[in-house]
Order: sequence, then structure tokens, then C-alpha cells
Amino acid sequence: MFDDKSILITGGTGSFGRKFVETLYRRYRPRRVVIFSRDELKQFEMAQEYNDPSLRYFIGDVRDQERLKQAMRGIDYVVHAAALKQVPIAEYNPMECIKTNVYGAENVIEAALENEVERVIALSTDKACNPVNLYGASKLASDKLFVAANNIAGMRPTRFSVVRYGNVVGSRGSVVPLFRKLLAEGAKKLPVTDPRMTRFWITLQEGVDFVLKNFQIMKGGEIFVPKIPSVRITDLVQAMAPGMEMEIIGIRPGEKLHELMCPADDSHLTLEFDDYYLIRPSIRFFRGEFDYSVNELGERGHPVEQGFEYNSGTNERFLDVDELRVLHQQNGL
Repeated sequence: MFDDKSILITGGTGSFGRKFVETLYRRYRPRRVVIFSRDELKQFEMAQEYNDPSLRYFIGDVRDQERLKQAMRGIDYVVHAAALKQVPIAEYNPMECIKTNVYGAENVIEAALENEVERVIALSTDKACNPVNLYGASKLASDKLFVAANNIAGMRPTRFSVVRYGNVVGSRGSVVPLFRKLLAEGAKKLPVTDPRMTRFWITLQEGVDFVLKNFQIMKGGEIFVPKIPSVRITDLVQAMAPGMEMEIIGIRPGEKLHELMCPADDSHLTLEFDDYYLIRPSIRFFRGEFDYSVNELGERGHPVEQGFEYNSGTNERFLDVDELRVLHQQNGL
């Protein structure tokens, strides 16, 4: 599907972007891949590792619609990964978060429509589900914009979908690099906000694979949610530092004990497939209705029970300490 295609990744120098590019070139022969981000140092560093002749590095900010329009000329597929993601920082800098996560989403949509990009997938987060912090609220607004963009597109070819998943193992801003840093510095305790806390857990490769699959099966307007395990924060501490004492520091501003990815309020819209959930759009599109219960690979989904929610605290699958240890070793953590 990606052979001889042009792909643009906003926020492409981040953890996801780098793994996406590596996977793309390992499996396919793209015509052109555009890395769109605002940090020249990260682009320089990434170019030392990824320097295929078909790679292009564009300095630009998703807040700048005109630059996005330039960058998307001749692009077939877009992955929108750019965002301000730090929960406490968003709480203290709300307008900056909104400018990037909400206005930036609008700019990506406008640029994609003007250039008649075929397919756009926006990366979301579990924090967008029943949000209690500004980061989550801004990503919920972004999700709504990308779903509604299918209506704005009308009969134009561009289609938009959303991928929502949980914490990425070892990504920038996750707790794993923080714990590693503290352990390297000789910490005698590791800070834990609340011992009851749980989170959804996914590796970078799993996240990339899920996005690649969704480009194949998307019809437009869906929110895709992978079935992934949960972890208990206390088990994570024991996996990284067996016997280490924990210092309970309390929940940070805008933090939850458990995360949701499919809310009960959307259960009437949610379909369950073998390895993912699909939340159908709540609005009717100009071009008509899709049958989301069968995807392009022939996989079939069925409606979940009314009131169903996909919650990290009540998830059917939890990683235990040994599994976490193996997972982190496999990912070089």
C-alpha cells in the first residue's frame, strides 16, 4: 500500500515518527517521506540516522497553515503525530496547548483538503476519553475535528480517521525514562503518584503497526482503539528495580487513577474486532453511511454491550512483573 506513495508525518522527529520511518523503509518502497517538525536540532540528529534519498526534512510548525500546505503538495498519506503532550505543562500553559493541539489540527485538515491528500490518520491518546486535564480536552477537540473533517471534505477524496492508544513504552515523557534516570543517579526510592494507578501499555512498534494497518482499513470518521494490556505502576517499579522502596507523591494536576479508551457513553457506537475496538462517528456524513462492521481486510466486528467501557483498571489483560521485565529488555530499556 505504501510502495511508490508519498507520506508526511507531522511531529516526525518524535519517538513515534522515528519508529514509523524505520518501519516504513524496512517494509515498503515509498516514493517520498516528509518529516515535518519545528526542531532543527532533532531533524539534524534524525538525518544522521535516517538519510534515504527519498526522505525530506521540512522545518515547520502545525500552527502555520501555509507552511503545512506547502509541505503537503503531492502527498498521498498524512500521519498527524505533532502535539504538546505533557499534562502538567499543558495545565500551566493552556493557550500554547490549544494553539498546537486544536488550531494545529484544524490547519492539518485544511492543508490536507486543499492538496487532496488521500488519507489522514491523527494520533490521539487515552487522555482524550472523558478528559480531566487540558491536554486530554485539547485532544478530544482534535479528535472531533478530524472526524467532522470527513463531512467538510464532501465529495473530495480526502478521508480522516483517528487512532487512540495508551502510554508508549519508553517514549519521551513516559515514566520509564524518568525511572531509569533516577536509578542511574543512585536513587533509593522511586516516586509513585498513587499505588492504585494503572495505565494502558503499548510498544512503539505495536503503535506503528496499528497505524499502518488502519491506513489499509479506514473508511473515514472512525476512532480506532487497539486491544492492549494494562500495567500497575507498582508492578512497573518492581520490574525496573526489584525491592525498591516507593515514595508516594500524590496525583499531579490533571491526572487520573485509571485511563479510558472507549467510554460507556459511546458504547452504542462501539464495535469489537479481534484485536481492536472501533468507535463509529456520531454524526451523519454528507456522502452517506458506511458499514463499519466489516473492514477492508474482511474482518468483522460486532456491537459491544450497552454501558461497556474499555478501562485500564478493569482491563482483562495485565502485564505482571516478569512480563514487564522481558518487555523492557526486548525494547532496550
